[in-house]
Amino acid sequence: MVRLILDSSTGSYPVVIGSNLHRELRNAITRLDPTGAAIVTDTNVRPWALKVAKAIKRAGLKTSLLVLPAGERSKSLAQLERVLTFLERQKVDRGGCVIAVGGGTVGDVAGLAAAMWQRGVRLVAVPTTLLAMVDSSIGGKAGVNGRRSKNAIGAFWQPSAVISDLAAIETLPPASYRDAFAEVVKYAVAMDRGLFDLLQRNTPRLADRDPAMLERIVFRCVAAKALVVAKDERDRGPRAILNYGHTAGHALEAATGFRVSHGRAVAFGMRVAARIAVAMDLCSKRLVESQDELLASFGLPDRPPSADAKKVLAAIALDKKARRGRVAWVMPRRIGHAEPGHAVPGALVRRVVTRSLA
Repeated sequence: MVRLILDSSTGSYPVVIGSNLHRELRNAITRLDPTGAAIVTDTNVRPWALKVAKAIKRAGLKTSLLVLPAGERSKSLAQLERVLTFLERQKVDRGGCVIAVGGGTVGDVAGLAAAMWQRGVRLVAVPTTLLAMVDSSIGGKAGVNGRRSKNAIGAFWQPSAVISDLAAIETLPPASYRDAFAEVVKYAVAMDRGLFDLLQRNTPRLADRDPAMLERIVFRCVAAKALVVAKDERDRGPRAILNYGHTAGHALEAATGFRVSHGRAVAFGMRVAARIAVAMDLCSKRLVESQDELLASFGLPDRPPSADAKKVLAAIALDKKARRGRVAWVMPRRIGHAEPGHAVPGALVRRVVTRSLA
């Protein structure tokens, strides 16, 4: 087990990474001393949420449980309203807390509800997917999707604790587990050459879900993101580095009605960004090849996504980080280093996106 303390504008909070952490969760909740706890989960991980509820009840705390439909489509205003109604019915007051048990979708919806209810109640994140452990549970972003845009409606709301129990990963379907490595590779290519090397050397161990290796990988990703967020919590500058692969990736998700998984979309987005970077003489062809090889070693993507190029291009233009209609791309320069803020000619974007979908 490893523990990090992350700093934010609202105070510091622990991130605990290890296996079978029910006692750690109970201790974290006890330290918060809430007046009540409302658990939000989804149909995929309801059994795990029941274990969480049992652990919390041992601390003498009353809990209630809301189960959302699994999947990205639950990141909607309709499901957000369900969570807020649930908190109202459970009479969660300002001394209470919301416990998000699940992947990125649950974390985002429950996090936004926590930020809104009573103008803000405490949030405890219990990510159950590798993707949520390495990325979405860290940094305080919460939100739901608009009709045409990914994560368009949201808030910054830092958790009071994050408990990443690697035992939950054992229950993940192969596709969900594989998807997470898109975000892991993102950190490696954009920020951490040592992580890139670590992934290359240990692909078989990671394919077997080796707990010790997973603990190292999650720790490395969390530490990388924490350093960036500490410098730019409100996402006004340096934090844009975390958007590597997400400009085209988010557009692909939106263009397909969120039928393409986030991991496959980000892998596609990284491939697009790297090919644009080569065309602009910002990186070498070897970087593109190395990135492709590492993504392929984790089965990402397993085939070109099925999507309408025109719809993807239209969604790119709606990127929420665009300013005055200009999309700022994160471009890789070398393995372990990327740069945000690049303007890319529209013709080049159209050419690369169209070829990448062929």
